[in-house]
Amino acid sequence: MISSVRGEVLSVGLDHVVVEVGGVGFAVQATPATLATLRRGEEVRLHTALIVREDSLTLFGFADTDARELFGLLQTVSGIGPRLALATLAVLDPDKLRAALVEGNITVLTSVPGIGRKGAERLTLELRDKVTALGSGDAPAVTAPGALRAEVVEALAGLGFPAKQAEQAVDKVLADGDGHTTSSVLRAALATLGRKR
Repeated sequence: MISSVRGEVLSVGLDHVVVEVGGVGFAVQATPATLATLRRGEEVRLHTALIVREDSLTLFGFADTDARELFGLLQTVSGIGPRLALATLAVLDPDKLRAALVEGNITVLTSVPGIGRKGAERLTLELRDKVTALGSGDAPAVTAPGALRAEVVEALAGLGFPAKQAEQAVDKVLADGDGHTTSSVLRAALATLGRKR
């Protein structure tokens, strides 16, 4: 599995970029949003997924691991192949896609060419719980306060902070306002805990 490529951008096409890695040019399929950030001659690092078929090896590239994870998850649904998964991420950014899946927003999902009403219903049915578990939590609408609290407390405990101390820090941050994301709460809680040490 090739999980990332880093090198000089040799060329940027409509649906792919060619990145030179150790003298070899890799053609990497990517979304228009990712391709728009790339310039010929610049150094780039893309998180990739290698799709192996009988007649082809295709690399798909993403600006971050979040999009790559969703790309893989979308393909677990029957009828969604790599091309359609990439098209979905081209139309909907990861946060918007997550929110649509969790809320069961069929209208947003059918805005992707190739996904009809039945396909959208299947996506929400099969991925709603997986997306909530997988989510980076960058979309406040997706992460419920209870889940967000548990996620951050678990992350702090993993970093070696006592559970009680971690819970108090997270509760203090959450009490200070709303519109929190997992990463913002984690940063603020770490700052609070850092002052206590």
